[in-house]
Amino acid sequence: MTRSEAAEGAAPGAGPGTPHEPPRGGPAEPARATAPGAAPSGGRGRVRWGIAGVLGVGTFVNYIDRVNLSVAAPAIMRDFDISASQMGVLASAFLWTYAMLQLPVGSVIDRIGVTWVNRAAAFLWTVASFASAAAGGLGLLLVSRLLLGVGEAPTIPAGWKSIGQWFPKHERGTATAVFDGCAKLSNVIGIPVMAFLVTAYSWHAAFLFTGVLSAVYLALWWLLYLTPRQAHAKGRLGDEELAYIREGGADDEDSATGEGGSLRGLGHLLRRRKTWGLALGYASYTYSYYVLLTWLPGYLEKQFGVNLMQGGVYTMIPWLAAVVAQFAVGGLLMDRWLRRAKDTTRVRRTVLVLSLLASLSVTGAAYAGSVGTALVYLSVGAAGLAISVPAGSSIVALIAPEGYAGTLGGIVNFVANLLGIAAPIVTGMVVDATGSFAGAFIVTGAVLLGGIFCYTAVLGRIERMPAPAEAA
Repeated sequence: MTRSEAAEGAAPGAGPGTPHEPPRGGPAEPARATAPGAAPSGGRGRVRWGIAGVLGVGTFVNYIDRVNLSVAAPAIMRDFDISASQMGVLASAFLWTYAMLQLPVGSVIDRIGVTWVNRAAAFLWTVASFASAAAGGLGLLLVSRLLLGVGEAPTIPAGWKSIGQWFPKHERGTATAVFDGCAKLSNVIGIPVMAFLVTAYSWHAAFLFTGVLSAVYLALWWLLYLTPRQAHAKGRLGDEELAYIREGGADDEDSATGEGGSLRGLGHLLRRRKTWGLALGYASYTYSYYVLLTWLPGYLEKQFGVNLMQGGVYTMIPWLAAVVAQFAVGGLLMDRWLRRAKDTTRVRRTVLVLSLLASLSVTGAAYAGSVGTALVYLSVGAAGLAISVPAGSSIVALIAPEGYAGTLGGIVNFVANLLGIAAPIVTGMVVDATGSFAGAFIVTGAVLLGGIFCYTAVLGRIERMPAPAEAA
């Protein structure tokens, strides 16, 4: 099957048109003719946005599974009589297996596709949540966090690959903002809910709640998620919308079971400078995000003496700012800019640099004298981090060779989470050594400056890398 190779970030119809396949089991109404090079008109449908919603719900549940430990941390530390450094190790345990599996899981996704990988993943993270709720000691809780890392490992690379298949290039910023913004929304909603459950019942109740939520999502994914071709064959995706997706530069589904899952492809990508520029740039975001995700409630409690419920409410504010900024700026405004821009590399690079510069304001929290001042610094910083995500993660599908988006996504997430593993540990060690979070926020700022360098000097132009055969 062929499809048109639309120019990166171009508006629909910017590239030469390619006839799409005749409908297979699709709607009875025949497809409207589309002129070569023209985008399908008005009634092209919005099935793809429903898929973005399903992906978003997955990240919402996925990240509530992560945030529950940060809220429960003070209670767990008291119950098990552990230090901040030990708590940092427990908080990072999830990332040990999560990061280790990124390389193989990306290749598995390219080999067998998103649908079944995420079904198995959602089942595993459901089991892990219930096991955490049942933990009566540090040992079982540690094992449960390791299992959670296994279950959630495919979520991000699978989501990036799915967006590459379902969305034209000029809509991927908004689609990624929906997908990743739900992770931030989980903090807005999940933190106060978790704080209530821990305060009213126990920290075990928080994990029980996420276990039930995970089981509901497993059923939702199983029933609703399809690839574009499957949706078209079942009559859920119209001819016009399918043509619009393909003519906008969506990735070819045939590559889902091609050579993308080979070790040759993995080695090829690891030797490319663009891979490392993107991976290390994204790693700077991941490190900073995990500092806030893991320690924000603890920072407010230690630095300003707020109780758990107050901390849960205060913590909502930076994450709410992040959700709004990511959808409005990282999604809608960036996609609008990309439609009009001649140089889409410059657009994405500008968004990345400015957003990471804004993220540096988290270092202001190191010297904040009041909760209100700290929340201003943290809100601006969280908003900057959130805006960088659609610009950064949408690059995966844009520079990956055909059939290698899952593999490249796995590499990027692997490198990013290696640095993410260090975030809760380094923060805990700094707090134990200094009795303050100031040093930890300074380290975070230095990491963000390194990310700006990698996104600019190392990544280079945002264009598709050659496949292994082409490079040979």
